[in-house]
Amino acid sequence: MKRHVHDATFSPRGVQRREAVGFAVAVAALGIFAGLFAIVRANQSAAADIEITLRMQRRRHPFLAQLLALASWPGFPPQSGLIPASLAGGLWFLGFRLEAVFQFFAWGTSGISLFFKSLMRRARPSNDHPQIRVAVARIGGSSFPSGHVLNYMGVFGFFAYLIHSHLRPAAIRRIVISALVSLIGLVGPSRIYLGHHWATDVTASYMLGTAYLIGLTTCYRRVREYFDSR
Repeated sequence: MKRHVHDATFSPRGVQRREAVGFAVAVAALGIFAGLFAIVRANQSAAADIEITLRMQRRRHPFLAQLLALASWPGFPPQSGLIPASLAGGLWFLGFRLEAVFQFFAWGTSGISLFFKSLMRRARPSNDHPQIRVAVARIGGSSFPSGHVLNYMGVFGFFAYLIHSHLRPAAIRRIVISALVSLIGLVGPSRIYLGHHWATDVTASYMLGTAYLIGLTTCYRRVREYFDSR
């Protein structure tokens, strides 16, 4: 990878406009998360969540099942710890020290997930709903929010941002980013399809992860600009 920050090609006013849009999106995402939190806390989403899960699980094509299972695989231990640590460590080894630090901060979504799980303590889909198939996996704790989705948004989302900012040539950059974005997009449906999470868990995590990612990338850009200007 080569050092290159795309914001440098924009005027200061253009950068400010982009950051203002990002701030508005983050606030909206947090608002949606707060609304979902309140709805789930009041137990007002159960019927819709069950219906969504059953509709998704009626699609039993072998390829779809394998694809969604594969999308969830990086989020299970031990790879759920090895992959984020390896990304940060690899960046550090390659000399991208600041990027490595922020890539490690991207893993902070794990702590955020544990915090909200401890507040909600929502039961996962289980034998209480015999129509729902639950794939055997190492899962535990509260269902809300989805730790898989939240961690993917932080870890893979920030890594995709770094790839967008630094990787050359463009063809390789597009391939890598497409793979990362596809993984992030698939993990949410996979958690529902496998019977490990409810749709509201997944949606809430996408919203919270979006806000966290916007905040993290904004902080990174400003710190990067500070060091580049010295």
